[in-house]
Amino acid sequence: MTDFEVITMGRVSVDLYPEQIGATLAEVTSFAKSLGGSATNVAVAAARLCHRAAVITKVGDDGFGPYIREALEEFGVDARWVGTDPKLRTPIVFCEIHPPDHFPLLFYREPKAPDMNLALEDLDLGAVTAARLFWTTGTGLSDEPSRSATLAALEARFNLPGGITVHDLDYRPTLWRSQEDARRYNQEALRHATVTVGNQDEVEMAVGSRDPHEASAALLECGVELAIVKQGPKGVLARTADGIFEVPPIEVEVVNGLGAGDAFGGALCHALISDWDPERTIRYANAAGAIVASRLACADDMPTRNEVESLLEKSAGV
Repeated sequence: MTDFEVITMGRVSVDLYPEQIGATLAEVTSFAKSLGGSATNVAVAAARLCHRAAVITKVGDDGFGPYIREALEEFGVDARWVGTDPKLRTPIVFCEIHPPDHFPLLFYREPKAPDMNLALEDLDLGAVTAARLFWTTGTGLSDEPSRSATLAALEARFNLPGGITVHDLDYRPTLWRSQEDARRYNQEALRHATVTVGNQDEVEMAVGSRDPHEASAALLECGVELAIVKQGPKGVLARTADGIFEVPPIEVEVVNGLGAGDAFGGALCHALISDWDPERTIRYANAAGAIVASRLACADDMPTRNEVESLLEKSAGV
């Protein structure tokens, strides 16, 4: 498998989900281990939707490294560009699950996560430019050398005929020195992307407005062709030069909302590769996110095409 439809670049982790729903970390007595990290989960979600996918990331020289590579292969994601940092440890993320809307995260990425040590020499720019869709994240811009490597990859794809380059704003304030730095480098990334996606907190970081209409317009001015703003219980808005498209949320019983955004991302990849119109694109991605929000895990619970289509049919008949 040498030609990839989807290549993502960025975070990887081992996620530890409490088996006691509604308990605080102080109260939890057992955890379930799962593959995690936004860019990694998006690659898994795209593979579940039958796309040839790979992820560019790094793990530590510890027991979690082989676990991550094996998990990726089991999910159908090529792990050839999962490097190993000789000194740093594979990140661990603990979460609490308090449905329907409280899912705090505790990141163990200190003093630095291996994926933040991705450097230009770790990139196969030939493969990056050959991929139908390339996915980057704002977290990848939060420190060097990952920042320079991410921007170099984006620049290599700039003005690529027919290429789709998605920049996920993926804003985690604790990983940045300041919001000003986050805005500066994300706007630089947006100048080389064709699509951007983020929730209202993330678009506010990028362009200074939480209003989906104002923010989406500002994101287009940054250089992208399609701006997507996720609004949680208010649905999703997308804007192109041709207009604004909005879809309502799909009501599900929320179990764990942490993986919904990554499922949305993988389904977004599928829709963009399929060359669907913006409204169909966000409706499909919205359904994928809703499915994972109704489940406990993230990577393990990414939906298939049949599951997404079935939910869309069911919601249309309500």
